[in-house]
Amino acid sequence: MSKKHTVRTLIMLLLLGVMAAAPVYAGSAVVGSVAGSLNATVGGQTLAPNTVIFSGDSLQVKDGAAVIALDNGNRMAFGRETEASFLREANTVEVVLGHGNVSMYQADQRTGLAVKAGEYEIAPSAGYKTLGEVAMLNGVVTVTSKQGALMVSGAGRTLQVAQGKTVTLTTTTARTPAPQTGGSQKLGSSTDELLDVGALAAGVVAAILAGVAISRADDANTSAQNATSAADAAAAAASSASSAAAAADSAALQAATNANLAGCALNTWNTEVYGPGVYPSPYTPPAGYTCP
Repeated sequence: MSKKHTVRTLIMLLLLGVMAAAPVYAGSAVVGSVAGSLNATVGGQTLAPNTVIFSGDSLQVKDGAAVIALDNGNRMAFGRETEASFLREANTVEVVLGHGNVSMYQADQRTGLAVKAGEYEIAPSAGYKTLGEVAMLNGVVTVTSKQGALMVSGAGRTLQVAQGKTVTLTTTTARTPAPQTGGSQKLGSSTDELLDVGALAAGVVAAILAGVAISRADDANTSAQNATSAADAAAAAASSASSAAAAADSAALQAATNANLAGCALNTWNTEVYGPGVYPSPYTPPAGYTCP
């Protein structure tokens, strides 16, 4: 199969939201496989489609995105400037989020999903098909549920983030109390638009395309800076050439003046030696010049 056909097939499957996950069995060290990526690495190696992800692997995403297909139709999408590692324990896949953001979609609960962010663990509530996002930056954790509900536990508290709601938590690394609300709670209602697996796939493709656009914008910015530098250099060269031309004109004018003075001196010498009118003047000043 050609590379072009493979890429086309990948995008179509993402848009349709029916990508089959890599076969993973209970107790296996295999977490899943790469469904798509841009500017992402695992262990310093650039990710390629269908690369197998193992428990213990560390993922790093720069200006791009990465999608990991898990078993039973579950998947995770990682956004820009994200670092995370994977753990596989029995029937659960856990992502330890260093910083950045991850979207998780759980279609089937035969394999559990969880995200560890600081001292908090975020997982889909039982009995729900779930789509949620976890982001962590500078010790602040933001959890958003777009479909279903998410359970957040840690720091002696348990929160249920209802569909369409967001909760912000502060980790102990930020040295402030976490979180502001206490006890076991259910937040909000389901007023936001629901997202299904097709929307998730389309969002993933959009994220990858956005990463491409960012990369191209950076390239265009670099090209513009290079063009500006070249224009500045050209302007400096033109200025130097103009100065050199002015200096050459001045030198030429001085040389013409010196030549006229030399010719006039020859006329004076002729008169002094032979007397006035004996011999014609050997030098006639050119137009614009006279003898003193």
